[in-house]
Amino acid sequence: MPGPREHRFAGHAGLLWLPDAAASFLTLAHGAGAGMRHPFLEAVAAALARRRVATLRFEFPYAAAGARRPDPRPVLIETVAAAAAEAQRLAGGLPLYAGGKSLGGRMTSHAAAEGRLAGVRGIVFLGFPLHAAGKPGSTRADHLALVAQPMLFLQGTRDALADLTLLRPICEKLAPRAELRVIEGADHGFHVPKRSGRSDAEVIEELADEVARFASTAA
Repeated sequence: MPGPREHRFAGHAGLLWLPDAAASFLTLAHGAGAGMRHPFLEAVAAALARRRVATLRFEFPYAAAGARRPDPRPVLIETVAAAAAEAQRLAGGLPLYAGGKSLGGRMTSHAAAEGRLAGVRGIVFLGFPLHAAGKPGSTRADHLALVAQPMLFLQGTRDALADLTLLRPICEKLAPRAELRVIEGADHGFHVPKRSGRSDAEVIEELADEVARFASTAA
């Protein structure tokens, strides 16, 4: 199976993974503290490739420059929109989806809420950051009411950035456009403790199964 290759677009760095006989295409934005080459995203992209889901990971400008503080929201949204436009060009008619880890997923939904993701059939959140750690709240989800596409929320039960007692009713209110899949024992990075009887690698496979299923059913 072909592996990822570097792919630049609109001045941005990216990693394109286009498996043989791909059935769908997903853009993957990284989280706030790690770039597109983070082992978690690498593992997710590999697991998706085995399920015939092509991916375009990409770097936000601040990460490409080696900075730690994320760019202003308009810059992040513009980058997400540019990646989606490039993915649509590359997809060759494949069903197109967009999403990302934590901040990357949230900025993808902001781009969707602003109508910047034409052609994207669904949004995937790998750990939606509903609030800061230790500061439960739900205002970060207000814009989701403006997202027209179906949304898949993949959340761990130990995620300190998403109190499930807050997120569940949000998803229920957004139904049927929003679907919440809970990953038992996982934290915000989708790590699970040894006592869970599962490994991080098994969690990656579960995440990939859910994304592939969503990509085959969302329209």
